[in-house]
Amino acid sequence: MPNDAFGHSQPTSRTTGAPEADVATRSEQDASLPRQPWMAAASAGFATRAIRTGQDPCSATGSTVTPVYQTATFTQDAVGVTKGFDYSRSGNPTRTALEAQLADLEGARFACAFGSGMAAVNGACSILEAGDHLVATRDCYGGTYRLFSDVLPRYGITTTYVDTCDLDATRAAIRLNTKLVWLETPTNPLLRIVDIAAIAALKRPGLVIAVDNTFATPYWQRPLELGADLVMHSTTKYLGGHSDVVGGIVITDDAALHERIAFHQNAVGAVPGPWDAYLTLRGAKTLAIRMREHERNAHAVAQYLQSRADVAAVFYPGLASHPQHELAKRQMRGFGGIVSFRPHGGAERALAIARSTRIFNLATSLGGVESLICSPTVMTHGSVPAARKAELGITPDLLRLSVGIEDEADIVGDLARALDASLSSERLYAIA
Repeated sequence: MPNDAFGHSQPTSRTTGAPEADVATRSEQDASLPRQPWMAAASAGFATRAIRTGQDPCSATGSTVTPVYQTATFTQDAVGVTKGFDYSRSGNPTRTALEAQLADLEGARFACAFGSGMAAVNGACSILEAGDHLVATRDCYGGTYRLFSDVLPRYGITTTYVDTCDLDATRAAIRLNTKLVWLETPTNPLLRIVDIAAIAALKRPGLVIAVDNTFATPYWQRPLELGADLVMHSTTKYLGGHSDVVGGIVITDDAALHERIAFHQNAVGAVPGPWDAYLTLRGAKTLAIRMREHERNAHAVAQYLQSRADVAAVFYPGLASHPQHELAKRQMRGFGGIVSFRPHGGAERALAIARSTRIFNLATSLGGVESLICSPTVMTHGSVPAARKAELGITPDLLRLSVGIEDEADIVGDLARALDASLSSERLYAIA
């Protein structure tokens, strides 16, 4: 073993016998040829892009994982000379990585992340001005309904709610001053399917088609490929996937639309902090594998519920009995993890079931790894007037399930116990 200048033994390379100093020199020479970052490619698979896009190793430290840039401000080299960031409301490297990742998953170039799903809905609506009109899916999320009905009118923006599953009704609702058509598909909570391509065919100059893709996620449905202009997600749900962070995002491939929404994002400042951005970024890495498990379990739950005589109706687009099953098959690559149903026995029994589950937590929200159950009429659509809920079929006997990724047998078994416990033997005999 050779000695160094101080007479100490110097380790050699196990493969060449050369001194480690020589190996290090060669490594330094190799380093002069910088390793090229991974570039998103159309040929790359969904899971690969979820893990790689926007997430190159840190150039300063080599950190494999995108760092949490927990800072409010960035030191400048000189007045007005930055490294791309000056203040975290306007931009933060962790948030930028998240925006790049999620834009790519929807097949787009641009994204604006927000501090909540509703902040993202409001961000999408920032393209509207006083005197503008929007058309919206009538059975949309309760928070969206509240924004459209109670907030936007203060700024001179009006909304017409329509059954967007009815193409003729949607066409008739569009006016000369209609600037935005807001679609939700599958709808919350009745899982109705809107034909995105058919609605997009109604576009004219100045009319923007936006889709809330929260339920489907880009793994199962990509609205921009079907002709939509904007895609919105509550990243709180499936994209984050772990019920530990609140957020939203608006995605587009239209540079002009992005510029308008990005201006609003910075001006209003309803942005996620770097830690929230990091949690969402990390969660979205496993979206592909989680969505496959969510769907597998949801399909099993839907089939089980459909098999029971004491269940009046099951809403899940993956069932052949769903009235828009064929459209869902054409438009989506899979059917998602949400199932809604009505048990026989009315609201009293529905509430008893919701109280009786053990694996399904009684909670608002959806899309996490854990299974959740809720009563939409009270918990997610409380802001919608009772008469409108009744008209839409969002009634007190309706239950919505966010089917998690626990073992299928445990999930189905939990529902079976809750359903059986809520139904007396006399009623079961009568229904059977």
